[in-house]
Amino acid sequence: MEKFIITPKEDKAVTMTIRIDRSIQERYNALSAKTNRSRNELIGMALQFALDNMEIKEKGSP
Repeated sequence: MEKFIITPKEDKAVTMTIRIDRSIQERYNALSAKTNRSRNELIGMALQFALDNMEIKEKGSP
């Protein structure tokens, strides 16, 4: 008989509190309703996209 093996769960998620403009929250609420994704999921996706596509300009650079 095969064994049912359970491994420890990796918990990669953390809780973070931020302050945003109400208009941004309202836009995420609308997007959440339209896409059937949670607001949390959408914000996480947007943050990942920003990190992956960000460009940092050094001081004095055009």
